[in-house]
Parts: sequence; C-alpha cells; structure tokens
Amino acid sequence: MENYVNQIISHWSGKPLEGAKTMIRKYGYPPEATMSRLIWYNNGPWKRTIVYRETVPHNFPTPHKDFLEQTIDYYVPLHLYDEVAMFDGSVYLDRTRGEASAKCHKEAMNFLSLNLLNDIATGQRDVQNAKLFYAQTAELFTKQNVKSPYTEGLLFPKQYNTADPGIVYFRKET
Repeated sequence: MENYVNQIISHWSGKPLEGAKTMIRKYGYPPEATMSRLIWYNNGPWKRTIVYRETVPHNFPTPHKDFLEQTIDYYVPLHLYDEVAMFDGSVYLDRTRGEASAKCHKEAMNFLSLNLLNDIATGQRDVQNAKLFYAQTAELFTKQNVKSPYTEGLLFPKQYNTADPGIVYFRKET
C-alpha cells in the first residue's frame, strides 16, 4: 500500500500534498486510496479522515482552500440543524448515519469546528459567539501559533449509537 499511495500523491501538489504527508506521518498510510483521495478509518479520535486532491474555496474566517475532512459519530437535535448550517458551511451533518464532519485545511481547525459544533448543540454558545470565537482562535493559531484546547483535540466524550434511520411510514407486505 505504501508504494501505491506514494505513486498516487506524486501527482498531487500544494496544500493537499502537504496535508496528505502530514496525515501519513501522524496516522500511517491509509487503508484506502484513489487518485482523488486518501481515506483512513478509526484513526485517532476520528471515525474517518479523508484528504482530497481537489480543494474547495472557503472564505470563513479568511480565504483558504478546504481539502481535509474528518468525521465523528455525533448526534445533533433536529431543531439545531439550521444553527449548525449558519455557523459554518464546512461543518456537515449526516442525520441517518449520525455523523458530524468538518472540512478545512488543518486538523486543528477541524477540532475547533467540531468543538464549537458541540458548544452550539449543548447550548453553551450561540452561532454568532461561536463564529467570533472561531475567527479569533483561528487567527491566533495561524498567525502566532497560539494553541487552544479547542484546537488540540475534541473536548467532549465520544458518542455512540448516534444514527437516526428515520421512521417507517409504509411496511412492505410479505
């Protein structure tokens, strides 16, 4: 797998290449790889980590390109889905799977996003306060290398049984 992954990323460049190398140093070679992405499962605190070759422009809090997606099992009450969407467009919820993902350019920023998602979901912060805290924390981290507990790891317990498969409306006749 090592040679295969190295062959794949030899075609990558810029920040995605740097991000792929960083994740490989931290978590080892991924068990799944294509020309467009590298995928790890159950690495560190993550259910899944994906490094994409292609980037997505993202302007919050400052212009950068997203390519590192990290996912956890996490339940968000339905009435807060709009709040999460207003907080950050690069935080994704998958209700059926019971997952929350953050997609940014650094793992520290994904920790920050998901910790603030937890703050919103538990009523510790409203959206505007979370956005302001994110912007301030990200600027200190990026420009002055000032770390915060919010950028160092997840600050809440791992969740289990978070999937919501929905409600059956029609039963198949047997």
